[in-house]
Amino acid sequence: MGKELIPPPGGGEGDGNIVPINLREALEERYLAYALSTIMNRALPDVRDGLKPVHRRILHAMRLMRLLPGSGFKKSAKVVGEVMGNFHPHGDQAIYDAMVRLAQSFAVRYPLVDGQGNFGNVDGDNAAAMRYTEARLTEVANLLLEGIDENAVDFRATYDGEDEEPVVLPGAFPNLLANGASGIAVGMATNIPPHNAAELCDAALHLIKHPNASAEKLLEFVPGPDFPTGGVIVSPASDRLEAYSTGRGMMRVRARWEKEEGSRGSWSAIITEIPYQVQKGRLIEQIANQIEARKLPLVGDVRDESAEDVRIVIEPKSRTVDPDLMMESLFKRADLEVRFSLNMNVISQGRVPKVMSLRDVLNEWVHHRRDVLLRRTRHRLDKIAHRLEILGGYLIAYLNLDEVIRIIRESDEPKPELMQAFDLTDVQAEAILNMRLRALRKLEELEIRKEHEALTAEQTDLTGLLEEEDRQWKCVSFEISSVKKKFGPDTELGRRRTTFADAPEIDVEEIQQAMIEREPITVILSEKGWLRTMRGHMTDFSSLSFKEGDRLKIAFPAHTTDKILFFSTAGKAFTLEAARLPGGRGQGEPVRLMVEMDKDSDILAAFVHDPQVKRLVASTVGNGFIIAETDMVANTRKGRQILNVSGADEARICVPAAGDHVAVIGENRKLLIFPREQLPEMTRGKGVRLQRYKDGGISDVRVFEGEQGLSWSDSAGRTHARSYGDLSEWLGERAQAGRMAPQGFPKSNRFSPAS
Repeated sequence: MGKELIPPPGGGEGDGNIVPINLREALEERYLAYALSTIMNRALPDVRDGLKPVHRRILHAMRLMRLLPGSGFKKSAKVVGEVMGNFHPHGDQAIYDAMVRLAQSFAVRYPLVDGQGNFGNVDGDNAAAMRYTEARLTEVANLLLEGIDENAVDFRATYDGEDEEPVVLPGAFPNLLANGASGIAVGMATNIPPHNAAELCDAALHLIKHPNASAEKLLEFVPGPDFPTGGVIVSPASDRLEAYSTGRGMMRVRARWEKEEGSRGSWSAIITEIPYQVQKGRLIEQIANQIEARKLPLVGDVRDESAEDVRIVIEPKSRTVDPDLMMESLFKRADLEVRFSLNMNVISQGRVPKVMSLRDVLNEWVHHRRDVLLRRTRHRLDKIAHRLEILGGYLIAYLNLDEVIRIIRESDEPKPELMQAFDLTDVQAEAILNMRLRALRKLEELEIRKEHEALTAEQTDLTGLLEEEDRQWKCVSFEISSVKKKFGPDTELGRRRTTFADAPEIDVEEIQQAMIEREPITVILSEKGWLRTMRGHMTDFSSLSFKEGDRLKIAFPAHTTDKILFFSTAGKAFTLEAARLPGGRGQGEPVRLMVEMDKDSDILAAFVHDPQVKRLVASTVGNGFIIAETDMVANTRKGRQILNVSGADEARICVPAAGDHVAVIGENRKLLIFPREQLPEMTRGKGVRLQRYKDGGISDVRVFEGEQGLSWSDSAGRTHARSYGDLSEWLGERAQAGRMAPQGFPKSNRFSPAS
């Protein structure tokens, strides 16, 4: 791209300070700056404290306002004002929304803000305005801030340069995984579910002892997320292992429910916990709409009986409905089951955004805790050294008390004279001059000596701590163990809420049928391949209208829950759901738009799928076999090849194979009857020859029971029958030519006019 002249703001044509710049380079540079700003300062949390800048600034501002646990509440508007004015120069509503989420027990597993007033609810209602609500920090937030005044973390200048803010919090609590995070940056996003803090502490303690612990071992301590709204995780352990090993994955979470017995054999399904981030009000509305749209035929009604706890009542259509089947249909249709995508994309070491595994996240947290320990230790050593320096000055003053008093009384500048007389430092001399007269008691001298000894011993101990890495990790482990004890499984906040289970093994087909209301229909197919359904089981088709030049080809009764099988002249079988066939308005739709049929092929037969039925299929030249209808079901639009045909040969017969004998008649009007056992049962192929022909091909086939004899219908609708004994003349072996059909057999060479 060439250079473009971009005038500076306020510049005109006559200005001489126009600088030519490369537009592409300018766009790349500024867009990159925007992207980095979004990633680092807005969307992604820091792996060490699990906070985004806005959350970190809220907690820091509330600490400065002394809104600690146990103290009084203050208006949220005042907190938002402090944050916006001193640390976060963005909209007040954005800051308040972030603060509200930190206080919602259904949004975060371990709330960081203790809210007083209306902070929203699980129904999806918004919080009250900030002028009505009050807030203070929780114990969890206090742990995150612990040691911040002891040089535990670095500080940087605020946006206006008038103050300082922490780059990261000390983070004594495993906040990133315990409370989770979500955000969308430029070109990347993060989505981390909440976890159980005690389990995270156990995993961290194990990782300190075994730095190379495998993902499988860590999964024993952290089996999966622990959502604040509870629920049941039905994803297999293998999926969870892959997610925690790679930092990316998917988990299925569904509502917790139980069957509640009623009077006279009635029952209801009671939902007590709903999936994370699902709004209860919208969920109930969604189920109600599905019931009204008749997409949940097993469900009779839904109502909300929730108070403080969730209680959604699902009533079945009838007491004979299977509870598991009804709930599985709900899990498929409503947000009672959701998929939570895990994407642990975080800022590592405060500098680099990357997707991290469970072990990497815990590893960075425990190393951050060690860095905080070392920094706090050095800070304490500096304080001790300063205090020991002062105490040393005090002891010199006590040993030379009279001379010190004389110098102070008589000298115009006592400080330099004291420093010269007793070889004191500036700090010591200043401390002596500021010492109160009451401190000159003999008892005070003894207390100073004791303090000096205690601080000296502590100094030696802390110096040893800085030199011994094993002791450092022991201290970190002790701190983590204290957190685990505070939020253990025996505490109300720490007990696990989300459990694990396997989804009930219910046939997918049963679930699909359960979501369709069973209604009688009539399937109608025209000669030109237009398909439609009419409500009810029709017997009179004279009133049906078709396009010009078209007429009825096939019509048969079915139900909306049925599968309809179509068999083409190319030997392919296709499957369509009856509920998805076009309705009776107009002439329907071409079947070729619903399935991928060959150009030269046509629909030979259509029927309702019955898993118990077998069919005889045959080609024009007389080759065929028997196949079970279950092997004819196709799962794709392309269908399933059943009967192999080639050249001018095509599929001609597809009839039920219920019986022990096969009667086949050719276009040459010769009839042959042979045992059905002579035909093989196959799933695909060319088959074997049914009847031998010199000229022409097969005309019709019927499978019948020998005891009942063979019957056929003529064009006048009369039925003719021959007993098995009367058929001896036509009995033979498969692939024979047969003999001329008996007198009275239809001239169409078919066993029934419609066949």
